[in-house]
Amino acid sequence: MDIKMVRLISQWHSTFKSQNPLQRILRLHKACQRFCTSSKLTLRHAGGDSDESNSDRIPEAGRYRSPWTILKEEFKGIAQGQLAEDALTAPRETDFLIVGGGAIGSSVAYWLKQRNPKGISVTVVERDPSYGRSSTMLSVGGIRHQFSVEENVQLSMFATEFLRNIKEHLSVLDETPPDVQFNHGGCLFLVPARSAPLLEKNVQMQRKLGAKIDLLTKEQLSAKFPWLNTAGIEIGSYGVEGEGWFDPWLLVKALKQKNISLGVKYVTGDVEEFEYTNVTINPADGKYHNTLTNAVIRTREGKLHTTKFAAVVNCAGPWAAELARKAGIGIEKQDDLMIPLPVEPRKRFVYVIHCPDGPSLDMPLTIDPTGVYCRREGFSGHYICGASPAGKEEPSIEDLNVDYDFFNNHIKPTLGHRIPALEALKLKGAWAGFYDYNYVDQNLIIGNHPYHRNFFFANGLGGHGLQHSIGVGRAIMELIIDGEYKTIDLTRFEFDRFLTDELVNEESFM
Repeated sequence: MDIKMVRLISQWHSTFKSQNPLQRILRLHKACQRFCTSSKLTLRHAGGDSDESNSDRIPEAGRYRSPWTILKEEFKGIAQGQLAEDALTAPRETDFLIVGGGAIGSSVAYWLKQRNPKGISVTVVERDPSYGRSSTMLSVGGIRHQFSVEENVQLSMFATEFLRNIKEHLSVLDETPPDVQFNHGGCLFLVPARSAPLLEKNVQMQRKLGAKIDLLTKEQLSAKFPWLNTAGIEIGSYGVEGEGWFDPWLLVKALKQKNISLGVKYVTGDVEEFEYTNVTINPADGKYHNTLTNAVIRTREGKLHTTKFAAVVNCAGPWAAELARKAGIGIEKQDDLMIPLPVEPRKRFVYVIHCPDGPSLDMPLTIDPTGVYCRREGFSGHYICGASPAGKEEPSIEDLNVDYDFFNNHIKPTLGHRIPALEALKLKGAWAGFYDYNYVDQNLIIGNHPYHRNFFFANGLGGHGLQHSIGVGRAIMELIIDGEYKTIDLTRFEFDRFLTDELVNEESFM
């Protein structure tokens, strides 16, 4: 045995006789530093020899790494007086790599670990752990069962059931049970005469699936909601159970806390690129298939880490197409790779208004035929409202600045007409956020890519990503682990529909 190794083991033994645990670690760290400096250790990569100390990139699993370098990295944070978690190193290998740590990404991680807590390793990469620009945090937090596509109704109904029993699902030992402040205020859709048949058809389908939706005539609307101006309204659909709104941050916090307790690793960083392995399909003609194997992750400290994975899940929200392009989707010339992921960021505004004489506890989330929506926020005369700009009104995505002209010219007059008490409203604040907008058919894109079979999508949900995140996470887990959807069949939403042109569209009342 090398004399230096003998000395190191001796120092290790004497270190652990110390009474102070922190001193033990620091002394061991210094001993490793001395040994590494004097030994001038090198590592061997597949492409040749290189000195690891001169590289900013951590190699993937399967390549040799000096144990002394690993020890130095482990003790770096402690030596600098930092917590070990601040090292923010990505693992060299993981079973499942999830890119995006918002509601959808954290939901996917939860369901994977819930299925096999000990046998599955899951890593979530999130570029901004503060979620300052996250679509999840900047959403209104609504949940509704009123869709024209059956699968969307089922996803929302499952979310309601999950949130009702959230303490059973997401409680962590020795932590306060989660509470997302689920307000069962309901949703009210108002439509003119031309849209009444479509609304009635949708409600019939929703009821068949178990949703509790009431159809109200103009007279019934006036009787139930006396603050409502029913001019131009023929009929309304009102969710009497399971619909409302909740706090997005509290849901993500609960999911993340539960995931960490189950062993999910959250890494602050960004995926720079993917690496491939060439697999020969037909030796006779030399055809091969590129298989995704590694992700190169740049962590907050600026270091590159190569993480080997079995499968990767795209939960990057508005920036999902950017991540897909890094895997060659939409830029390669092969037939299955030529079609891009049709997702782009779209900016939406949310306005906070105050009117002390406005509707009170009996006000649901109300959607006008123009698309303007409004709901109460608390019990002191505050409301949240907004609408989706259309056509030439579509705002720039270069920043998160709010367009107040849109409020003055479109939102305020519509609210004043539909809810006369709100004519005296005062604008108190506003914010902007991004949707992950599917610009082809405005619906969920889920499942694996037809070429990269281990690259999974959970994208394009637009304004209902938060409420569908729980069901989408479970569906991804079923597809990965079981090879098929077991609860809600989301086959129609898979990427293949863009190859066959079998699109799925929500029917609009506007």
